[in-house]
Amino acid sequence: MTATLTRQSDPRIGENRDAGPSRAPRRRPRTTWTRRVFVAPAVLALVVLGGYPLVFIALAAFTESSLGRPFQEFVGTATFESVLGDADATAALVRGVVYAVLVAVVSVVLGVATAVALWRSVRSGAIVRTLLLLPMITPPVVVGILWKLVFNPSGGLVDTVLGAVFPGGGTVSVLSHPVFAFLGVALADVWEWTPLIVLLVFAALIGQDTEIGEAAALDGAHGFRLFRSITLPAIAGVVGAAFLIRLVLAFKVFDLVYILTSGGPGQSTTMPAYLIWQAALQQFDVGRAAVITLLLAVVVTVVTLPVVAVTRRLHHD
Repeated sequence: MTATLTRQSDPRIGENRDAGPSRAPRRRPRTTWTRRVFVAPAVLALVVLGGYPLVFIALAAFTESSLGRPFQEFVGTATFESVLGDADATAALVRGVVYAVLVAVVSVVLGVATAVALWRSVRSGAIVRTLLLLPMITPPVVVGILWKLVFNPSGGLVDTVLGAVFPGGGTVSVLSHPVFAFLGVALADVWEWTPLIVLLVFAALIGQDTEIGEAAALDGAHGFRLFRSITLPAIAGVVGAAFLIRLVLAFKVFDLVYILTSGGPGQSTTMPAYLIWQAALQQFDVGRAAVITLLLAVVVTVVTLPVVAVTRRLHHD
C-alpha cells in the first residue's frame, strides 16, 4: 500500500513510464538504416546479376542489335514475328521440350531405382557416393569427347559390341542418324546427371524414420508394396524437387550437342541453347538470340509451373 501511494504521489515515476514508449521510435531509424546497410550488398548483387542481363535481353529483343553494336534501331515485335515464323526455331523449341521431359523422366526413374538399391545394400555408402560424383565433376567437354568415342563408327564401344553380336553387319554410325543421334545425346546427358538424382534421393532415404518401415514389415508389407506404400510417399517431395532440377538442367543442354553432333544431322539435335549460340556468335544477330532466349524462358516457365505446384503439394503432404 505504501509503495502504491508512493508511485501515485511521485510524479517523476509517471513521467518515466510515459517517457519509456516515446524513446523507442527515436532508436528505430538508426536500427532501420543499419539493416539497410547490411542488406544493400545482397540487393545490389541481385540487381546486377539478375536485373541487368534481363533488361539487356529485353532491350536487344526489341531493337536491331549485333554483337558489336547493340540497340541500333527500335524494331518493335518484328524480330519476334521473324523467329516465330521460322520453322527451324519453333522446331528447336518443341524439340527442347521433348528432350527435357524425356531426359528428366529417365534420369529420375534410374536415379530413384539406383538410390533405393544402394540404400538397401550399403546404407552408408560413402565410397559409392564418392564414385557417383565422378560423372558430375567431369568437365562437360570431356563427357562429350568420351561419348563421341563410344559412338565412334570405327572401333567405338557401340560399333564393337554390335559387331560382335551381329558379325558382318557393317559399321554403325549412331550420330549420323537423326533419331539415334537425338537418343545418343540424351543418353550422354542421362549418364552425366543421373548421379545427382541418386545422391538427392539417397540422402532422403537415409533421413527417413526406419521404425515406420520396420513396423510396416511386421504388418506384412514387403518388396514393392513396402516401397509404394511407405518409402515412396516419404521421399515424394525430394523426388519432385529432383525432377524439377533435372528438367531445368536438360533445357540448358549445349555442350554435349556442340561436342557430339553440332546440332546435326540436319537439325535433329539442335536444342534452344545451341540455337541461341548460333544466332549470337555465328550470325552475330544478338536481337534474334535475345528473342529466342525470351521464348525459351516462357516455354520453361510453362513446363515447370505444374511441376512446381505438384512438388509443393508433395512437400505439404
